[in-house]
Amino acid sequence: MVDKKPCILVLHGPNLNLLGRREPEIYGTFTLEDINGQLKERADELGLGIDFIQTNYEGKMIESIQESDGRYDCIILNAAAFTHYSIAVRDAIAAVSTPVIEVHLSNIYKREEFRHYSVISSVVCGQISGFGTDSYLLALEGAARMIHRGN
Repeated sequence: MVDKKPCILVLHGPNLNLLGRREPEIYGTFTLEDINGQLKERADELGLGIDFIQTNYEGKMIESIQESDGRYDCIILNAAAFTHYSIAVRDAIAAVSTPVIEVHLSNIYKREEFRHYSVISSVVCGQISGFGTDSYLLALEGAARMIHRGN
């Protein structure tokens, strides 16, 4: 019998494909490819498989979450603007058994007031924000620990 390597889905939301040129004073100059490369390298070190999806479409994000059940051991989700208003994304997270870690590059609580509220926070395992690219790496470390603990 071959043991299946635990696998993480990193799901990037709207406008994150523009990292590196979008508001560098807030998000920095790194690109989405830079983030994915760092995550892939660390996942390999941790013995984890990792897949990446970036979408600007709410329906694609919802479908990706729904399809995660049984395929992934954890989702690292930067829902971007959907964080603040998408009840549909929130309901998709609540409907699956795959644990989800919410990630934000910037500290959403130090930004515009409308960004201070996350409609998904009540259905995720935890939230990491404000550490730039390290937010994703911290989430990956947390996911690895959850998987190895069995929860």
